[in-house]
Amino acid sequence: MSPARFRIATYNIHKCRGMDRRVDPGRIVAVLRALDADVIALQEVLGSGGGDDDHAAYIAAEMQLHSSLGENRRHQGGAYGNLTLSRAAPHAVRNFDISVRGREPRGCLRVDLGVAGRMLHVFNVHLGTSYRERREQAQTLLSPEILFRQELAGGRILLGDFNEWMRGPATQSLGAAMRSADVKLHLGRRRTYPGLLPLLHLDHLYYDPGLHLERLELHDDRRARMASDHLPLVAEFRW
Repeated sequence: MSPARFRIATYNIHKCRGMDRRVDPGRIVAVLRALDADVIALQEVLGSGGGDDDHAAYIAAEMQLHSSLGENRRHQGGAYGNLTLSRAAPHAVRNFDISVRGREPRGCLRVDLGVAGRMLHVFNVHLGTSYRERREQAQTLLSPEILFRQELAGGRILLGDFNEWMRGPATQSLGAAMRSADVKLHLGRRRTYPGLLPLLHLDHLYYDPGLHLERLELHDDRRARMASDHLPLVAEFRW
């Protein structure tokens, strides 16, 4: 791969619980290795404090990648949220609270990385399940506090599980502010979730004009279809 190119993936791992109801972090690791990505944004990840279920530490160690966990709430006594893995060590990490009152706590994890010779700001997000909630969360993301902070000097990529399968408030507002990866153009279909019988499109990716999306792939094989209810979405960019 050219030094100016890099691969980035988003994957909701569903607490490592597969379609067979079996919790198997090793199976998730096997899927991640096949992606060969420089940066991986994971959602629904269990972290430290939950007994033996520190999936974040296990996955990072097995992948031998740098890891940044954005804790959004506690689950069974442990941290729970979004995890970003990267070949490069982060320059900075910050987790933003995008929760809406009365709904489940949600967050947006920003990790600043030196990728392919330039600074890349990766925003790993998991939006809520209600229409009003996602509308408010999109407005929060587009504020000067998160996506449009003045000190952000590099390219930006926003990706994750947006819980929006139709053109709704989040996809409309985010698509107007950033470029949206057109799943239909690259994959020939819009339905990507659930993996066994795709009916919806929940995982999205937005990026700056300074980045060129060369390829978008849905990693779809027998292991991935069983490991989680989502399939990994992988994008190849060049500056």
